[in-house]
Amino acid sequence: MIAAHLSSRGVSRVIYGAIIGLALVVALQAHPPPPGAVIASLLGTAIAVSLAEIFSELVGFETRRRRHAERAEVRAVLADSAAVAIGIGFPAVYFLLEVIGVLGDDAAFLLARWSGLGLLGVYGFVGARLTGSGLLSALLKACGVALIGAALIGLKALVH
Repeated sequence: MIAAHLSSRGVSRVIYGAIIGLALVVALQAHPPPPGAVIASLLGTAIAVSLAEIFSELVGFETRRRRHAERAEVRAVLADSAAVAIGIGFPAVYFLLEVIGVLGDDAAFLLARWSGLGLLGVYGFVGARLTGSGLLSALLKACGVALIGAALIGLKALVH
C-alpha cells in the first residue's frame, strides 16, 4: 500500500494539502479558538479545497479534451482531491485529542505544526531516495522541502 502511494499522484496532493493545513494551523495559533473550532476550520477547509479541486480539474479536463470525463478519469480526480483533504485535515487529530483531554492547547498546536513539517521532510527524503539519491543528498532535499513548512512557522513568529 505504501509503495503504491509513493508511486501515485497522491504524494504531491498530500504535500499540497499538508502545506495548506500547516498554514491554517499557524494562522489559528495566533489567537487560538476552542479546539472544536480548529477541527471545524481544518475539516471545512479540507472539504472546500477538495470540492474546488474536483470542480476545477473536471472543468479543465472538459475544456482541454472537449469531452466529459469518463468514470475512471473522475475516480482519479476524486482520489487526488481526497489526498489533498487528508493532507489538510490530518492535524485535526491533535485537536480531537485536546477535546477528549489527552493533549493541552499548546501541545496540540505544537504537534500539528511539527508533524506537518516532519511530513514534508519525510516525503522529500523518500522522493530523493527513490530517484537514486545518496543518503546525504536525500537528507539535504528533505531539509529543503521542510524549509517550506519552517518558513511558514518563521513567518508566524515574525508577524506575531
